[in-house]
Amino acid sequence: MPQTIGFDVYGTLVDPVDMGSHLEALIGDRGKEFGQLWHDKKVEYAFRRGLMEQYENFGVCTHQALRYCMMVFNIDLSEKAQQQLLAEFSNLEAFSDVIPGLISLRKQGHTLAAFSNGPEVAVRALMTTSGILSQLDDVISVDDIKTFKPSPLVYKHLMRKTKSDIDSCWMVSSNPWDVIGAKAAGMKAAWIQRDATKIFDPWDIKPDIVVTDLLELAEQFNT
Repeated sequence: MPQTIGFDVYGTLVDPVDMGSHLEALIGDRGKEFGQLWHDKKVEYAFRRGLMEQYENFGVCTHQALRYCMMVFNIDLSEKAQQQLLAEFSNLEAFSDVIPGLISLRKQGHTLAAFSNGPEVAVRALMTTSGILSQLDDVISVDDIKTFKPSPLVYKHLMRKTKSDIDSCWMVSSNPWDVIGAKAAGMKAAWIQRDATKIFDPWDIKPDIVVTDLLELAEQFNT
């Protein structure tokens, strides 16, 4: 039976830590370490803003997290250099399994949507440059409702936008907190465990499917 599938973007469809290659050109061999902290911190800032009900779009969280990392690493980047780094988030590459995995899922008749904490304009630009957009039916952003995952309001927004319900709507994410958030809202969810060493949070909420990539996910949906 065809399903509606919402895909997390950063970490699931594209690799945000890939920013390390751009960072290395500016700050040397600690670029990847900087990139990981930057990713973790911007997610934390989104969580905190959601809890405080002090919404600013994800671009603000990303820039503030960059400035935090600059202080941690004692690195002084000009405003121009900061803006250049932020612009590179529109140029992240898709994981190699993503496009063929989405093609397979489309052939099975599923409705596919990018579903992100990022603003729609920014996510559409990223989906275009990464070659993913043509395989999607929609791009949906939390910016519409001014809060962030894992608020239940966000997952209900996905179902409302796609005209689906808890029996036919899936969340697919490489982030355990995103999977748990979707399950807590009543949805089905698949965890993309891209890193074999990554641990799923030991809560009493478990993903319906655990796979290593989108090709394996398409096989699971086809069984």
